[in-house]
Amino acid sequence: MPDVTDLRLPFYPTDHGSHPEPGFEGYGSTRLRTPHRPLRVLPQGLTEITGPVFGHDRVAEADADLTRQHAGAPLGERMILHGRILDGTGRPVPDTLVELWQANASGRYRHDGDQHDAPLDPNFDGGGRCVTDSEGNYKFITIKPGAYPWRNHSNAWRPAHIHFSLFGRAFTQRLVTQMYFPGDPLFGQDPIFNSVRDEAARQRMICDFDLDSTVPEWALGYRFDIVLRGPRASVFEDEEH
Repeated sequence: MPDVTDLRLPFYPTDHGSHPEPGFEGYGSTRLRTPHRPLRVLPQGLTEITGPVFGHDRVAEADADLTRQHAGAPLGERMILHGRILDGTGRPVPDTLVELWQANASGRYRHDGDQHDAPLDPNFDGGGRCVTDSEGNYKFITIKPGAYPWRNHSNAWRPAHIHFSLFGRAFTQRLVTQMYFPGDPLFGQDPIFNSVRDEAARQRMICDFDLDSTVPEWALGYRFDIVLRGPRASVFEDEEH
């Protein structure tokens, strides 16, 4: 009989320096979203644990190219965004549904709730998805998003960022995070970014410029790996608020 102890996953306690407490003082809307009563554990049955599943036939290759979803090309700086999804031991996580959504180059989302005085781009929806390959790789082609105001405090602007969503085997197995860009001058005044108190954890939220994936005269390349567990785990929003 094989030694099953080799199959056990290590236990990683919650890193409170990487994941801030609910109701972060500088982030105004967390006052409304933070629970004020004791949490209750909801039992999960087979429906929540085993389904629904995501088949490859439901995700087209074109879904990962946000620059070719309309007849014309979107405005802005074209970029290639790629990386790997890894578990706590550094092993790749294959067949994972990766979704992203973002503002356009002017810093506006295609959403009725976004009334920022910036133009919408008729050739850019701001959403894409793909499934990781056998080595945990994903890849998107998109436009670098712009910063935008958000009224959290006086003259508040959010740094350019892209939202990521990862699904496991079911809808209940979902992780959400944000990715930022190197050298953004708005980092110092953004309470969402700075609600992560640990400097090393904040740096893991920033992608790396990747010259090797840059296509000459066409698009810049950026790399952003996402680690699910362990001491180098990415910062996920379900653990923030």
